[in-house]
Amino acid sequence: MKKSRFWFPLIGAAIIVIADQIAKALVVAHIPEGRIFFRIFGDFIWIVHTRNTGAAFSLGASSAPLLRVLFFIVLPTVILIGLTVYYVRGQGLSSLLRWAMGLVLGGGIGNLIDRIFRPEGVVDFISVNMYGLFGMERFATFNIADSAITIGEILLIIGLLIVEYRKPRLASAGREGGNDQK
Repeated sequence: MKKSRFWFPLIGAAIIVIADQIAKALVVAHIPEGRIFFRIFGDFIWIVHTRNTGAAFSLGASSAPLLRVLFFIVLPTVILIGLTVYYVRGQGLSSLLRWAMGLVLGGGIGNLIDRIFRPEGVVDFISVNMYGLFGMERFATFNIADSAITIGEILLIIGLLIVEYRKPRLASAGREGGNDQK
């Protein structure tokens, strides 16, 4: 495997962590919590300082502190370590799967840093107007790390579907190839 194919997604993950933490530090330093700092395209996108002590959509935010530590620090750490090991040992991983895992690693580490070092909660700052779509006025406020995780998960699903789609074709090609040799 080419070294660039191995390292570039990991470098991308590091860039995501750095960009995420810089953006969050700027939000914390310059925007009072709960205040809309800037509006883009009218009311479409807000840059706003919010905190999330739970997971996606604030799930688990009101859980007991021990449960929050287990589910929002310990479990993600174990998953990120497992993903890293799989990334390093996965010889046949496609570039798409490597980039998907790099995005999830970068985003996961970015939010994990917040959960460990910001007891007030993960800093979120991007709010998008949904105009009533799915009964929502605004989508849950998110950050760069959340975006990387979401895009990475979508690419991971696409990559795995491609692998699964190719399996029957490769298996049948192998059987047909085996018949030609008899």
